[in-house]
Amino acid sequence: MAAILLSGGVDSLVAAYLLKKSNPRAFGIYLKTGYNDLADDEVRTISSRADMPVEVIYCQQDFKSGVVDYFTRSYFRGETPNPCLRCNPFIKFRVGIEYALKQGAQFVASGHYCRVEETSQGMRLLKGLDPKKDQSYFLAFLSREQLERVRFPVGHMTKTAVTALAHEKGLAPLRAGESQDVCFIRPQETYGEFIARQAGRVPQPGLIENMAGKVIGEHNGVHLFTVGQRRGINCPAAEPYYVAAIDVERNRICVGFRSDLMRTECLVRDVNWISPVPDADFSCLLKVRYQHKAVAATVRLLPEDKAGITFARPQFGVAPGQGAVFYQEDMVLGGGIISG
Repeated sequence: MAAILLSGGVDSLVAAYLLKKSNPRAFGIYLKTGYNDLADDEVRTISSRADMPVEVIYCQQDFKSGVVDYFTRSYFRGETPNPCLRCNPFIKFRVGIEYALKQGAQFVASGHYCRVEETSQGMRLLKGLDPKKDQSYFLAFLSREQLERVRFPVGHMTKTAVTALAHEKGLAPLRAGESQDVCFIRPQETYGEFIARQAGRVPQPGLIENMAGKVIGEHNGVHLFTVGQRRGINCPAAEPYYVAAIDVERNRICVGFRSDLMRTECLVRDVNWISPVPDADFSCLLKVRYQHKAVAATVRLLPEDKAGITFARPQFGVAPGQGAVFYQEDMVLGGGIISG
């Protein structure tokens, strides 16, 4: 028996269809987080379209404390968190796997575009076949134990093939369009509005300074900015300004030109290893955010689950709080959170 995490999107519905072909007793799991949840009748519609029972699991408290509060605290620390990197290992797959195993399932599937492969050293996490839809970056913080219990039925397919199969089988998504970047922010609400509302505090205006420390403008709150951001600075110059650093203690934003934001090194913390832990420094391909094109880099192993990264060529907008994910060709070796 197997289970699948269902959202009502076309990818999870096609994954459910493929899963049920080899696991007729498969059942679905829908996680209610307290943010933009589907209504009960919508969950029943998912069950009907997937042609399987769907169990609803309520995880509002864990989601609020483990993902939403983490997200808002990070922004007020001047970081740029990726909530999916937090949600997948701590909520989605932890809760889903625990429930599925109690019901007698051997593993949990999802509609992510990535793959797993069994080896003598355990499961490997691989990129999805479709390079435009690969989502392995978001799963780099799953534990090895979790990877033993997950499957990705659409990982060997392209998005075009998934869409065609959905049309052929009448697997219409519950809601039109692709899923949101941040699932818990309401449509038409900005990141800044959500963060201020969740944090329960009034953002404090402050000053904007250039790389020389000269004050050149004002801002309406540090939580409105991320390293590498261009919009919202509103300071005239010969060329566009970008956020270079966020000084939370002084409540200041430091801006510079694009060339000022090119980095050759960074540090990462909370490193998670999917492959066996390396016994020496190594070279790899590395992504510093989801849409980043992987670049050659050297990883230096440091104590306390930390690592130093040296890029083969300078990189723009390396933001604290984002995930740095290590690849060897299509295989995910692991990843850490950029700290500086």
